[in-house]
Amino acid sequence: MLLVVEQFLNGLQFGLLLFLLAAGLTLVFGIMDFVNLAHGSLYMMGAYFAATFAAWTGSFLLGALLALGATLILGIVLEMSALRHLYGRDHLDHVLATFGLILFFNEAVRLIWGPAGLALPLPVWLTVPVPILPGIHYPAYRLAIIVVALLVALLLYLGVMRTRIGMLIRAGASNREMIGALGINIKLLYTLVFGLGAALAGLAGLMQAPILTVQIGMGENILILAFVIIVIGGIGSIRGAFLAAIFVGMIDTLGRAFLPNLLRQVLSGAAASTAAPALSSMLIYLLMAIVLVVRPEGLFPANRR
Repeated sequence: MLLVVEQFLNGLQFGLLLFLLAAGLTLVFGIMDFVNLAHGSLYMMGAYFAATFAAWTGSFLLGALLALGATLILGIVLEMSALRHLYGRDHLDHVLATFGLILFFNEAVRLIWGPAGLALPLPVWLTVPVPILPGIHYPAYRLAIIVVALLVALLLYLGVMRTRIGMLIRAGASNREMIGALGINIKLLYTLVFGLGAALAGLAGLMQAPILTVQIGMGENILILAFVIIVIGGIGSIRGAFLAAIFVGMIDTLGRAFLPNLLRQVLSGAAASTAAPALSSMLIYLLMAIVLVVRPEGLFPANRR
C-alpha cells in the first residue's frame, strides 16, 4: 500500500512537471504556429539559473524567483532577436533554426558553467517527510512541486479563459489576421506568449533541478515527452496538456515502478530492469499513435471561442 501511494504521488508530481513544460510548448505551437525545438533548452537554462542564483544569494527561494525572471527575460530577448523573423515560414525552417539554438545553448552552458553538472541543494525545511496519511510520509519538496504546479495550472487556466489578454490569446490562435486588422499589436502578443512559455519551461527546470543533476542537454529527452503530450491532449489546449501530462506521468512512473516485478516472471532480473523503462515508453508512444488514428485533433482540443 505504501509503495502504491508513493508511486502514485511520484507519477502525479512528474506529470505536473511535464504539464509546465508542455503548457508553454502548446501555447507557442497552438497560437503562434511555431515549432520550438529549443523549448527544452529554456528548461535547462531555468535549472542552471536557479543553481547559480541560489549559490550567489544563499537562498533557494530567492534563487528560484531570480531564475524564473531570468528565463522570462531570456525568452523575450530570444523571440525578439531571432525567432520573430521566422513567423510565417515553413515549419522545416522553424525546426532547423531552433535545432541550431539547441546547439548554441548547449555550447554556451559548456563555456559558462563548464562540462560538469551542478547541484541545487534544498533548504532543510524542504527535505523533511510530511505525513499525508496514517503511517505514510512523503517528501516535502515533491509535495511542494505538486502544490505549486497545481496553482500555476489554475492561474494559467483562469488567465487564458477569464481575462482580456486570454481572450486575445485565444483569438490569435483562431484568426491571427483578424485581430491584427482590429488594431491589436500581434507582435507584442506573440512576445508575451513566448515569454510566458519560456517562464513555464524555466519553472519546470528549476523545480526539477534539486531532484536530478543540472547538466548539459537535460531538456532534450523530456522535450520529446512534451511533444507527445500536446499531440495527445490537443495542440493549443491547456486542459488537454494538463490531462495528457498526468496520463503520461502516471504511465511512465508506475510502469518503471511495477513492470520490473511483472517482467521477472518471464525474464531475468537484469533483463526485466532494462526492459521496464523501454516498455513504459512504448506504452506512451502507443497511446499517442492510437490518439492520432482515432482523434487526430487530440483528446481535448482547444476551445477557440
